[in-house]
Amino acid sequence: MTIVSYNPPPLVKQWQQRALIVGAVFMVVLLVGFFMDRVQFFRSYLFAFSFWAGISVGSLALLMLQHLTGGGWGFVIRRVLEASTRTLPLVAILFVPVILGAHRIYPWTNAEEVAKSPVLSVKARFLNLPFFTVRAVIYFAVWLLLAYLLNRWSKLQDLTAELQHTKRMRILSGPGLVLLIFAVTFASVDWFMSLEPEWYSTIYGFIFVAGWALSALAFTIAAMSILSAEEPMSEIVAQSHFHDLGKLLLALVMLWTYFDFSQFLIIWSGNLPEEIHYYLPRMHGGWGAIALAVVVLHFAFPFLFLLSRSFKRNAGKLAIVATLVLLMRLIDLFWTIAPSFLHEHFHVSLLDVIAPIGMGGLWLAMFAWELSKRPLIPINDPQYESVLEQKHAHAEP
Repeated sequence: MTIVSYNPPPLVKQWQQRALIVGAVFMVVLLVGFFMDRVQFFRSYLFAFSFWAGISVGSLALLMLQHLTGGGWGFVIRRVLEASTRTLPLVAILFVPVILGAHRIYPWTNAEEVAKSPVLSVKARFLNLPFFTVRAVIYFAVWLLLAYLLNRWSKLQDLTAELQHTKRMRILSGPGLVLLIFAVTFASVDWFMSLEPEWYSTIYGFIFVAGWALSALAFTIAAMSILSAEEPMSEIVAQSHFHDLGKLLLALVMLWTYFDFSQFLIIWSGNLPEEIHYYLPRMHGGWGAIALAVVVLHFAFPFLFLLSRSFKRNAGKLAIVATLVLLMRLIDLFWTIAPSFLHEHFHVSLLDVIAPIGMGGLWLAMFAWELSKRPLIPINDPQYESVLEQKHAHAEP
């Protein structure tokens, strides 16, 4: 069949409109929460930010990974990944309230708390708001520059079909991936681990690297399961592509689990007072129930389902698992962040629900807008013909 148009289907515009309406309404409600309880507002805001920022940054990591490795799986999801990375300017803007509300979030911004703790007194040279802000600017500068160059060269590849742009993207992706991992590691320490500044973990940053990449892939699979049913993606996406994406999803689930369990096992077996206090409140009551749910629904179920070859080749079933993983990523981030404020006391604020929906509506609206700006298929990419042949070779009679 001849592809009539490479432009995104009309449903992308529908996503944009609906997401913008939902985002605007919930952000207004969230703003009301700001005036009612500012401390809870900033706590919930940071939690929501940690999730949506992860999809943008994780998509950048996957984009560079696919440029390095090649393969049809990366070709078919490239436009989705690129659109996700182009939401990074919005993510940078959304981080501004975190800086403005830092005194209500981070204990190390309180001079009295610092004076009472010898550990915080030593860390004050690193944990102070001006330096914290400078480091955040550096992280976003790295991510935005990488996203800008990769998207610019991809657009030039569409326009000129010159191989030099393909080569540039591949050459940048190697060192770029290293820079991204360093930036995510330090950002996670600054933004999340410093919520409990007297505690530390050397593997904490890698948990976020794996977790954000996992969130991005789960979101991409869910989006692709819908797009693949419409032209032009229906003409190029094969079952084998979803099979490859399912294998990568399984690998990232196992990688995240390895990092997360390694941190728990090392700290629990060491049983040192300055380390074990991180897990003690998270293992009891409501927090303990969430921890069990994460073990079962974030690892066990996806792991078992994704072992099946036929399951991975079914776009609908794979999307269900991807959606489950995405939901559990949100819950796991809540389990990671909220106890830093509440400790043993288990509580879910209404703002903890409103903030992710409101911020997510804005993020999804911008994602859909960016996705609609370019053709869904990069036909001037060197892999185009081979991917098209792969589709026809696996076409069902």
